[in-house]
Amino acid sequence: MENATTIRSEIEKELKLGGYTFNSFGQATGLNRGIFSAMLNGNPPKPISVRQMDLITKAFNYPEGWLYDLYVDECFYDGRPHWKRVKPFLIRCVEVGNLRCVEKVLSRLMEDLNHIPTIFTLAEELYEEGKLQEAIPFYECVIENEKYQHSERLAISHYKLFVASISQDFEKNLESVLKFVPYRSRLPENYHLDALLKLANIYFNLHKWKEVEKYADELRNLATVIYNNEVQKRKSKYKYRSLVTERPLVVYYGQGYLLKGLALEKQGFYDQELEYICGYRDLSWFEGLDQIGKMEVEKFKVWAEANLLNLSLIMGNVEKLSEYVEFLKCNPQEVLPGLWTITESANRHGFCIDDVLEIFAKELKTFSSKVHLRESYYESTFILDSCANLFQQIAVYKFIHSSYSEGLYYILQSLKLYFQINNRNSFAECTALFEKYRIKSSEIQLLEYQKIMEEVLKNAKENSPAYIAYELG
Repeated sequence: MENATTIRSEIEKELKLGGYTFNSFGQATGLNRGIFSAMLNGNPPKPISVRQMDLITKAFNYPEGWLYDLYVDECFYDGRPHWKRVKPFLIRCVEVGNLRCVEKVLSRLMEDLNHIPTIFTLAEELYEEGKLQEAIPFYECVIENEKYQHSERLAISHYKLFVASISQDFEKNLESVLKFVPYRSRLPENYHLDALLKLANIYFNLHKWKEVEKYADELRNLATVIYNNEVQKRKSKYKYRSLVTERPLVVYYGQGYLLKGLALEKQGFYDQELEYICGYRDLSWFEGLDQIGKMEVEKFKVWAEANLLNLSLIMGNVEKLSEYVEFLKCNPQEVLPGLWTITESANRHGFCIDDVLEIFAKELKTFSSKVHLRESYYESTFILDSCANLFQQIAVYKFIHSSYSEGLYYILQSLKLYFQINNRNSFAECTALFEKYRIKSSEIQLLEYQKIMEEVLKNAKENSPAYIAYELG
């Protein structure tokens, strides 16, 4: 019966095949001859580090990861895990994408569930270093093996996976939300605030206004409780430690009012929105504001002014249009959402905005560009969705005024963006609009439309094995 292959037997075999001595191979790897000898002949053999294994692999001219499967046993030399080897090996495997070996090591570790806290700590270290994707296998391990289902550690792991999964894909974001939501209330307060803000924003992008209201309410209530606790701590004669949050506490408080108000506006409850605008219009009373907090308060002041103008236009007060235009000129960051409101209001109430679109023609060309995404303080997903919504509204405006070629141009731009962020409902709506005015399209526009539809078919085929592809007529 042949002896099982080990990392040392494999190295010894390659040494013989290459005609190496310990001295010559030590020079090839940069490893000390004595250390290398101790690795193979010591009693017991000296452990091999991940770095040394990679140097040996390179000297033998093998691809990276050649010995990784065999190194799993090195991590459990004498039957128990050695964290000085396990940790760097796991990190290295994740870095090079060798998830098979990660699973092998984690499977061995999970034979003793007392290792879960150690795995969680590793995941947290990677997360804090900004290595979200690298941390995913370890959070997943905690989720699969945590025996205490109401533990804070389990909730945090679900939250971190949720954060790592958020992308520009609306459908996937919704899937991630549904998996995470049951764990939100088990989070520590600082994570709980961020989680509620993210949930409300994702549902806002999905245009699910009742859900936005729900999480905005939860966010506002939690921020209020935390704020009151912080105020009481400051009044206490005892030393206290303020809650550390990712963003100033005033942001969560203000966003709770802002998002609630916007959700009410989208449902036509304009009088109710006005009440919530008053909730974030002036937050200078907020105690404990540092310089960043004061800057955030100024942002809320600008948003309140913008949303008051929004309300006026949406309700048909056209006399506010010139004031709104001047406001947008002074606040470039608000041009995108502002134009969306102006165009939507023009379509609803039938007033002309040709001069407004001309004033902001330059900005219209830069929306959805990488430069605009980088320079805006809004999240990229919100910007892309807002661009698509704006272009759709401009298309409708152009169709109403019989400017069919321009309308079709904007519908095509909107289709591209909705496809990019996987907003299926809005994509379908834009497709119907194009088909309605298809007869007015130019040959170039038809070809561009066909190209978009072919991308849709290609994407559907790649994501559904059962999909039967067909050629567009």
